[in-house]
Amino acid sequence: MAAPGEFPLHRPAVWVNCAASLDGRLALAGGRRARLSSPEDLVRVQNLRARSDAILVGVGTVIQDDPSLRVHWELLDEPPGREPTRIVVDGSGRTPEKARVLDGSTPTIVATSERSRRTYPGSVQTIVAGRTNVDLAELFPMLYGLGIRRLMVEGGAQILASVLRARLFDRFTIYYAPVIVGGATAPPVVAGRESHAAEEMTSLELVALERLGAGYVVTYVPSSPAPVQPPAP
Repeated sequence: MAAPGEFPLHRPAVWVNCAASLDGRLALAGGRRARLSSPEDLVRVQNLRARSDAILVGVGTVIQDDPSLRVHWELLDEPPGREPTRIVVDGSGRTPEKARVLDGSTPTIVATSERSRRTYPGSVQTIVAGRTNVDLAELFPMLYGLGIRRLMVEGGAQILASVLRARLFDRFTIYYAPVIVGGATAPPVVAGRESHAAEEMTSLELVALERLGAGYVVTYVPSSPAPVQPPAP
């Protein structure tokens, strides 16, 4: 992530974070939730949340896991502080009416598209970014305009794919749990389109690797663009 006080132009500093199995799965078969983070990693994640202005997830995560997206201050052994804004990317209005993110307990934004006709409680702010699906490249500058300077992206696989593929991030941290999930229906870290050639892959630069509890944490940043080769004489 950018150094303190320094942020990418026109969008928040974006920190992507997730936990995965050693074979790169975010959950169990069919997307059923798996607790992959160790106790030590849970503390790390809560520290990241506490330092963020907002936490962003996709509607699939809301439907599958019903997260609160709040900071668990008890894990940090700290008195409750300011809660980050919760952001749900939901282009078609699928967020369940009784989802915890709509409970009005902390500022919440639903990012949607022009095709959605869904209405939300008065405590929820709606941002339209995109015609049929949410365009994150359009959304992130809007969030910056709302004062969000540090954005934490937590998933799921489609959101991670969109952010990482478009290089709309400054730091990507993944906790690898010492387990194998396997199978065909467990969601991967990155969903979406496949890469058919080397130039279609997204290159990253490793900046840190550390043991944490039973697993380990790996941190990447976007790789620098490949240098332009001078024309042959």
